[in-house]
Amino acid sequence: MLLLERFLRKFLYVGRLTVIDSDNRRYRFGEAHADGPDVTVTLKSRRLPWKLLFHPGLYLGEAYMDGSLELNQGTVWDLLDLCGRNMALHAPHNRGVLLRMAIRIFQRLTQWNSLRRASQNVAHHYDLARDLYESFLDSDMQYSCAYFTSPQSKLDDAQTAKRTHLAAKLLLRRNQRVLDIGSGWGGLAIDLARRAQVRVDGITLSQEQLVLASERADAAGVGEDVRFHLQDYRTLQGRYDRIVSVGMFEHVGVPFYPTFFAKIRELLAPDGVAVVHSIGSMDGPGIGNAWIRKYIFPGGYIPALSEVLPVVEASGLVVTDIEILRLHYAETLRQWRQRFLANWETIRSLYDERFKRMWEFYLAASEMAFRHGGLMVMQLQLAKDQTAVPLTRDYIYEFEHFQPLPASVPQSCQA
Repeated sequence: MLLLERFLRKFLYVGRLTVIDSDNRRYRFGEAHADGPDVTVTLKSRRLPWKLLFHPGLYLGEAYMDGSLELNQGTVWDLLDLCGRNMALHAPHNRGVLLRMAIRIFQRLTQWNSLRRASQNVAHHYDLARDLYESFLDSDMQYSCAYFTSPQSKLDDAQTAKRTHLAAKLLLRRNQRVLDIGSGWGGLAIDLARRAQVRVDGITLSQEQLVLASERADAAGVGEDVRFHLQDYRTLQGRYDRIVSVGMFEHVGVPFYPTFFAKIRELLAPDGVAVVHSIGSMDGPGIGNAWIRKYIFPGGYIPALSEVLPVVEASGLVVTDIEILRLHYAETLRQWRQRFLANWETIRSLYDERFKRMWEFYLAASEMAFRHGGLMVMQLQLAKDQTAVPLTRDYIYEFEHFQPLPASVPQSCQA
């Protein structure tokens, strides 16, 4: 505990943390303030202080999952908020040559998302019980960052605003052919078809998503115009007027960025428009969080713009618009976590308490990464021809102001 104690005394500037070790000794770090977290934890294992000192990004989450870290005062959200606020004060601003080389090597080892591995990674996360996702997502089953016109917006309204924002950037025209790469549970594809009378092909690697998305398209009356396929983007053929990808690029892997953007260019019509919506890093390239990579998103990676834009340029695509959404995902995750905890009793027969703690930690840690850890969401609008979109962004706001919202899409087709 001695080395961990020394570290925490240098680390903690904001809030107060009280640690009780396995011998019931109490250590207090920082000062309590009205606007700062005040958290007390018990470390039940004598090995845990060493593990937390050696690799907190992995072992903090594991300790909360298995119960060897117990919260006596505050919640796991409070603990992670405390960590996030103080980490932001210690964030490195420079990376040496050796660290940059190590990051590139590590990316190659952990993000080689071949066709087989990509399918396995998706199944690990997205083929969980449908009831789990219905317990915390909005009525349209949007599992990506919402668009908050106000921090007080309700989740359903913010997700509707996100779909409208994307539709505006796509500049849809009647009877166009649209591709949705990573179509999830189908809400965006169905929404676009109903808004603009377009034909949409959605692709996913999740069998569970494919089934529900197809059911929802039929229930919404657009089954003829919206088709979903269990298919990897690398195997696609054809030509599309519009391409959209929301929350999928994080699963591509750095080694496959050239393949991804080359495929978009190949599939996009000469006057076509594509929009890629992805989580991004404000702090440059990294290696990601070990706990998230092990338990939640194997093969996942948060890209930096500095990694993405050179690949886009080399692909022959033109960047026609970039928008950065700050804190929108933090607000999304806050409401997801609150809904998950509020609805736990309805799904506890499916999963044990360890799973509950894992999912709570995932949602809380992800929120803190957006509040304090340098994560954001980026929306890239791409084209082959720079004249494919208007000269100014006024068309986006005009669309959002005048576009009538479609009726809600059925969430589940079960009786």
